[in-house]
Amino acid sequence: MNHPTPPRAAGASLPTLFMLSLVLAGCALTSCAGSPPAPARAAQARQDKAVDNTAPAPGALLDRIVAVVNSDVILASELDLRVAVVQKQVLARNTPLPPVDVLRKQVLDQMVLNRIELQQADQHGITVSDDAVNQAMSRIASSQGLTLDQLPDRLKTEGVSYSDFREDLREQIIVRNMEQQVVNDQMHITPQEVEEEARADLNGGSSDAQYHLAHILIATPLNPTPDEVAAAQKKANDIYQKLKGGADFAATAVASSDDQQALKGGDLGWRKGSELPTVFASVVRQMKVGDVSEPIPSAIGFHIVKLVELKQTDKKYVVSQTHARHILIRPGELMTGDQAKAKISVLRQQIVAGADFAKLAESNSADPGSARQGGDLGWVDPGTMVPEFEDAMNKLQPGEISEPFQTQFGWHIVQVLGRRDADQTDEYRRNKAYEAIFNRKSDEIIQQWVSEAKDAAYIEYHLDG
Repeated sequence: MNHPTPPRAAGASLPTLFMLSLVLAGCALTSCAGSPPAPARAAQARQDKAVDNTAPAPGALLDRIVAVVNSDVILASELDLRVAVVQKQVLARNTPLPPVDVLRKQVLDQMVLNRIELQQADQHGITVSDDAVNQAMSRIASSQGLTLDQLPDRLKTEGVSYSDFREDLREQIIVRNMEQQVVNDQMHITPQEVEEEARADLNGGSSDAQYHLAHILIATPLNPTPDEVAAAQKKANDIYQKLKGGADFAATAVASSDDQQALKGGDLGWRKGSELPTVFASVVRQMKVGDVSEPIPSAIGFHIVKLVELKQTDKKYVVSQTHARHILIRPGELMTGDQAKAKISVLRQQIVAGADFAKLAESNSADPGSARQGGDLGWVDPGTMVPEFEDAMNKLQPGEISEPFQTQFGWHIVQVLGRRDADQTDEYRRNKAYEAIFNRKSDEIIQQWVSEAKDAAYIEYHLDG
């Protein structure tokens, strides 16, 4: 009968529906069948767009290839569309735009990475059904106070093609699913790690500290030569000096960072202290708001981190628990729903008249786990029972017995035996420590996987062609 509901993180408000799609795509993180492989479908779509049966005007410039990614291509028209979108996003965050040629290179780099991830997803057979895309689009529409039918008109006012929006959303979901599969395949967290993480948070006095970070990455290739490391370090040092001299961090990230968040000004959002990437966790904890770190070396390059904001609290987590017992009568082949209701009503009358609740539960309840304990459910945390059961239970004072009520399992009566406040701080810290380790390792696993996939890919740039 337990029905736990995992918490969900709320997405941030974004200035356009197109931007919102990139966030809400993460709401669909399971692989779905029913859609053709993304790279093949996307490549065909790009070919279809490139083919025009009408003769071009004399002297007209035909579309051209700006990048080759394995067997796929990126066209200048695709790049132009993406640059236009990114320009709107950057300006919406009040971040200065870099020179157009710098922005085009940054956007193209991100498109190349995205294409590589889609190809990897194709190789792993990850697809997303039309139904899954429709559900994601419905969530986006709903978040803007729209119906799904109203979404095309809203997109049109923002200069976004409905079909392009839909396919972009599909690809974002595919990439998220691919990344989740990579994380699931490589993730391993031991109980000892969780205990050590929780203890470190507690001893550090920052168990609930949250850091709003921005980040610039100057990447090195896998197995770099000493010259490649030296060149990356020099570039990182030059950027750091410019930042110390007053250069805008977000604009510098847009122009120079190799991180996947570069086009968002390097914004990493809020991270709990225990969720900070290992490579710069110790540095960030020593920083003050507004500080920018010196370049920090790692296996994938050099990191420059800015502490944008800091929140810090430390409190106990106390929940109100209920000690309850119940009897369940379940309808079935030999008993209709009405008969089950009638039987539970008779049992309640017997208990009110003085019959022993525990004995009746043991001999009649269809919940085998609690029936052996006289119907005793023990101390119940909020949110662990199905809503109908919890509502009925919460209305009772200690000692009271509910009227018969129905849930998906059948007909119940419940008696509240007591209530207490329980300090669950330790359990909360362990759960938080596990979540933090998972999030931190996820970031590191994905970053390493993307780096390896890029290093193994065949990439040609033709921006100057």
